Amino acid sequence: MQPIVVYDTNILISGMVWGGVPYDCIKLAMTDNVEGVTCSEIIDEFVEKLTIKLDYSQSRISRIVTRLLDFLRMVKITNELEGITEDPDDDKVIECAVVSGATHIVTGDKKHLLPLQNYQGIRIVTAADFLGQFR
Repeated sequence: MQPIVVYDTNILISGMVWGGVPYDCIKLAMTDNVEGVTCSEIIDEFVEKLTIKLDYSQSRISRIVTRLLDFLRMVKITNELEGITEDPDDDKVIECAVVSGATHIVTGDKKHLLPLQNYQGIRIVTAADFLGQFR
C-alpha cells in the first residue's frame, strides 16, 4: 500500500523555501512514490506564514501554492476535531490526516505533534524518519 501523507505547514515551508530533507519528503509526493494530501486550512496557514514571516510577494506565493496543488490531493475538513493538541492549527493537520485516510503526518513540531507519535493509527514522524523509510 502506498503511504498517504499530510505534510505539516512547517515541512511545506522548509521544503519549498529552503530544501533539504523536508523537500526530499515532499518530492516523494511529486514523483508519486507517496500520495500527498492537504486541505485549505493547511494551505491558508502556509500562505499566511510566507506572507507575514518571510514577506513573500503574492505572485511568488501563488506560484508555490500552484506547484503544491499540482501533486497534493485536497480534502475538505469540517474543523470539528478539537482539543487533540494545545494548538488549533495542529488539530487541523490531524483532522486532515483522519479525513484523508493518511498513514503519516510529517512534521517538525516537537512541541505538539511529534510527542503524540500517532493518532488513530496515523504515524506522526519527522521528515528524516519518514525519508528513512525510502532509503
